[in-house]
Amino acid sequence: MKHLGRFAALAGLLLSLWLVWQSNPGAVLGALRAAGAGLVLAALVHVLPMLANAFDWRSLIRGANRPGVGRMLHLVWVRESVNSMLPVARIGGEVVSFRMLRRWGVKPSTAVGSIVVDMQLTVISQLLFTMVGIGFLFAHAQSDTLRLAGQLAWGVVVLTPLLVLFALVQHASPFERITRVLNRMTSGKLAALVGQSAQIDQAIRLIWRRRAVVLRYLFFWQPLQSFLTSLEIWLALYFLGAPVTLVEAVVIESLIQAISSAAFFVPGGLGVQEGGFILIGGALGLDAPTCLALAGARRIRDLLMFVPGLVAWQFFESSNRAPAGGQRDGRVVAGDTHRH
Repeated sequence: MKHLGRFAALAGLLLSLWLVWQSNPGAVLGALRAAGAGLVLAALVHVLPMLANAFDWRSLIRGANRPGVGRMLHLVWVRESVNSMLPVARIGGEVVSFRMLRRWGVKPSTAVGSIVVDMQLTVISQLLFTMVGIGFLFAHAQSDTLRLAGQLAWGVVVLTPLLVLFALVQHASPFERITRVLNRMTSGKLAALVGQSAQIDQAIRLIWRRRAVVLRYLFFWQPLQSFLTSLEIWLALYFLGAPVTLVEAVVIESLIQAISSAAFFVPGGLGVQEGGFILIGGALGLDAPTCLALAGARRIRDLLMFVPGLVAWQFFESSNRAPAGGQRDGRVVAGDTHRH
């Protein structure tokens, strides 16, 4: 899997370079140069959707050790940085998140439950967000754009039953069932994990039963997060000299998210994201150099926001290492056997 990620990253980088070369690299670089510091501002605006994500994820966690908003923002920042910049198939950030939540005193079952439900609700809200973008394209599209919208719509149709199944499976105690099977296969060596898995399933069910929290997540925090992410697109295009309406920015963001999620195995969506911006931006009347300059603005955001996030993660890991004598933060390491 590691080698697949590296190969996908190399192939995506070559595709990105080829797209720029085919679309007048001078015009792309000229647009980026003219936008200047405006793209830095657009990149820094990403703090706002991360803050919304911190609030909605925090709402899923209960208990005395629930992290504050500042820590949750730090958690979201590190998770996005790991998933966006490393070949971890968009799951490595969740593993790091679990380690950080455990370090801050959150129970293992509560930590895993919040991560799983956050992923489930994010996928559902992203599906709704994508449908909004597709609906706009159907309403305003010409023939070529209509074809693109139709292809995306078929993708949503195929994904919908899988998402419904995904939502139903969590009521069938999947973690406990899987660990029971593994326990039988290993002649009882995983007996301790069966109880932990049952607690995780219970934690997930308890979150879903908090309907007010789930509905607020889906219909307030996630739409707010999506709008704030779209604000990055709107600002970037404004500074690139190709202003669009906020509605068009939402459409671009919704569909680029869908394309990037489908290409989750490509680190940073290299190549895929650039091609997606050309397709979607072209459908809205933007020329190829502007679309690639917009993709470049997104890469500037990655460098300014997510590279420091990787550094912050490494600081966390280094401070988490146990010093000599088996102690860590005043607790005995040997007693801390929880793993995700």
